[in-house]
Amino acid sequence: MIRIVIADDQAMVRAGFAALLDAHPDIEVVGQAQDGVECVGLVAELKPDIVLMDVRMPELDGIEATREILSARSRQAARQTTNPQASKLALSTQDTSAIDDDVVRIIMLTTFDIDDYVFDAIRAGASGFLLKDAPPNELAEAVRVVASGEGLLAPSVTRRVIEHFAAGPQTSNAAALPDLTDREREILVLVARGETNTEIAASLFIAVQTVKTHVSRILYKLDARDRAQAVIAAYESGLVVPGAQV
Repeated sequence: MIRIVIADDQAMVRAGFAALLDAHPDIEVVGQAQDGVECVGLVAELKPDIVLMDVRMPELDGIEATREILSARSRQAARQTTNPQASKLALSTQDTSAIDDDVVRIIMLTTFDIDDYVFDAIRAGASGFLLKDAPPNELAEAVRVVASGEGLLAPSVTRRVIEHFAAGPQTSNAAALPDLTDREREILVLVARGETNTEIAASLFIAVQTVKTHVSRILYKLDARDRAQAVIAAYESGLVVPGAQV
């Protein structure tokens, strides 16, 4: 069951999203917040899997609320870590749960397909985006995609936003991100294209589990919370050039 908190200052929007999501047997809306302050409190109390977060809200906007939520989770994780070598050891195995489990993921709700605040939201740690006027069937699918950790919200919105805002060199740099192996850079480029683990596996003729292991190592080496932040690193380093075919 995917547990959801919805944060939006418009009651009708919250109610509409909740009704659409609760109609799916694998999704449960466990809380609703009318502003960022209330959302931060609900997330701490309810520990949902996904937050649908409006960008513009009173008291505390969606970007600042995202920063507070994810920084609080990071501090909690740091306190619970008693063996710094444990996370490194996990990366050498086929088990990637050390990277993906027990992480709240945030989907930003935005009115515009190119929103001045959206890139700031990625930097704050948001995992994807959803246009408020998107077809209803896309809402549940977006939640499932982000909850699974398989990839960014697909390409139609996320790639345009990233390419529009990503600042960095305008020429491809094969030597970018030197901590990554050649294979990891190759996979990061495909992640930046918006491909899922399954699609990457098919492109490279390797097992899906092998892709998961590589992605986990990429996230660890880049100190990235999830694939969205890894994609930003790919663009800003020049490994992927905005507007170019990746």
